[in-house]
Amino acid sequence: MAGGVLVASKNGRHYEGKVTSFVLVTCLVAAMGGLLFGYDLGITGGVTSMEPFLVKFFPGVYKQMKDESGHESQYCKFDNELLTLFTSSLYLAALIASFFASTTTRMFGRKASMFAGGLFFLVGALLNGFAVNIEMLILGRLLLGFGVGYCNQSVPVYLSEMAPTQIRGALNIGFQMMITIGILGANLINYWTAKLESGWRISLGIGAVPAIMLCIGSFFLGDTPNSMIERGQKEGAKKMLQKIRGIDNVDEEFQDLIDACEEAKKVEHPWKNITQPRYRPQLTFCSLIPFFQQLTGINVIMFYAPVLFKTLGFGNDASLMSAVITGGVNVVATFVSIFIVDKFGRRILFLEGGVQMFICQIVVGSMIAIKFGVSGEGSFTKNEANLLLFFICAYVAAFAWSWGPLGWLVPSEICSLEVRSAGQATNVAVNMLFTFAIAQIFLTMLCHLKFGLFFFFAGFVLIMTIFIALFLPETNNVPIEEMTKVWKSHWFWTKFVPDVVVDNDHKVVA
Repeated sequence: MAGGVLVASKNGRHYEGKVTSFVLVTCLVAAMGGLLFGYDLGITGGVTSMEPFLVKFFPGVYKQMKDESGHESQYCKFDNELLTLFTSSLYLAALIASFFASTTTRMFGRKASMFAGGLFFLVGALLNGFAVNIEMLILGRLLLGFGVGYCNQSVPVYLSEMAPTQIRGALNIGFQMMITIGILGANLINYWTAKLESGWRISLGIGAVPAIMLCIGSFFLGDTPNSMIERGQKEGAKKMLQKIRGIDNVDEEFQDLIDACEEAKKVEHPWKNITQPRYRPQLTFCSLIPFFQQLTGINVIMFYAPVLFKTLGFGNDASLMSAVITGGVNVVATFVSIFIVDKFGRRILFLEGGVQMFICQIVVGSMIAIKFGVSGEGSFTKNEANLLLFFICAYVAAFAWSWGPLGWLVPSEICSLEVRSAGQATNVAVNMLFTFAIAQIFLTMLCHLKFGLFFFFAGFVLIMTIFIALFLPETNNVPIEEMTKVWKSHWFWTKFVPDVVVDNDHKVVA
C-alpha cells in the first residue's frame, strides 16, 4: 500500500514521498515495545489481588485483607510497604536504565536499544514466573524495569524518525496503542488465571511472549536514517530513506538530515546542551509532560484497578472484570486518538482530555466520600457500583485520547537531533521517577487521604490543563527539525530561542 503525499517542510518547501506499507509495518513492529510496558501495568494489580500470591509472598497483607474484626478500614486493607515495593521497583530500575539507554540509542542505534529492552524483559518475566522467594521476585522486577526503560527510550524516537510528517502523530501513537493492548491482554489473562492455584505464575511468566516478539522483530528492523547518519552510515541512510518514502528522489530531505546531524556533532555534551536557554522549551516539556502525566492518577487505575475495585466492595471476579472493562475502554479510546491527532492537533486533545478527567475525578471522589466517608465503612449498591465504573471508564477514555499518547508523542517530536537522546531520556526518567513514587505511596495515600486522593489528582489535572493552554504551541504537521520556528513564534518561548536566519538556499543557519 502506498499513497502519494507531499510532506511539508521549511519555508514553504515540500519533501516528496509516499506513505508506504514498509514504513507502516516497520512502525507496527517497533511499537510492540509498548506491549511490554502495557502488559506489566495491567498484570501487576491483578496478581497482587490473587490470594495464592499474597499467601506465598505477602502473608501479612492476606491476613489484613481477611480481617473481619472491623479494626482495619476499607481504605487501608492493602497498605503494605513490601507489596508496593514489588510494584514500584520496576519503575525505579526503568529510571536508572533510561540514562544508559540514551547512550546506547545514540551510539548503537534505536533498534539495538529495542533489542536490549526485549532481552531484559524476557529474563525478568521468566524469573518472576518461576520465583520461589521475594528476592527472586524483586530481581525479576528490576530486570523488567531495565527492559521498560530501554524500550520507552528508543521506541518513541524510532517511530517519530521513521514516520512521514503528516502521519507522525498516528504512527507514534502506535506505541501507546500497544501499551493499551498490553494492559487489556494482561487484564484478560488475570481474569482467567485468578481461578487457578498457581495462576499468578502464568500471569507473570506470559510476559516473556511480547518480549520474544520484540527481540525477533527488532532483529529484522532497519534503523532510522537519522540514526544511521549520526553513526556515519550515509549511503545506507539514503537507501533507507528512499525505502521508507517510496521514491528515489529524496535528496532535499536527505540533505536536511545531514545538515541537522552536522549541527548535532558540534554538540559535545548533549546533557549540558539541553540546559542552555535556547532549549528551554524542550527541557520544560520533556520534564513537565511526563510529570503531569503521572499526576493524572492514571497508573493508580491501571496497575491497582483490581485492588481498588476490591477495596470499594466489588467481589474478586467483579473487580477483575471491572479492570478488563476499563482496559477495553483504554484500547478503544486510543484508537480514537490515532484517527484524530493529526486532524485536530495536539492542543485540543490535551485540553478536552483534561477537562473530562477533572470532572470524572471530582464525581468519583464525591461518590466514595458519600458512601465510605472518612471511616472507610460502607458499600455500593449494584447501580451505584455501575455508575462509579462508568465515570472511571470516562476518565480512562479521556486519558487514552489525550495525556496517554501525547505524553509520549510530544516530547519525542519537539527535540532537534543534537538534544534528542537527552530529551527523550529526560522524558523517560521523569516518567519512571513519578511512576515509581506514585506506585510506592498510592496505597498509603489511599489509607490516609481516603476519598480525598481523587480530589488530589483532580487538582493536578486542573493545573496541567492550564499549563498546556498557556505554554504549549501546536506541533501538528511540523517537521521535527523545524520546531525552532514554532517556539520562536510563541508569546513566551520567543524570549529564550534565538532568531532564525535563513540563507539563499532556504536553509536555517542560526
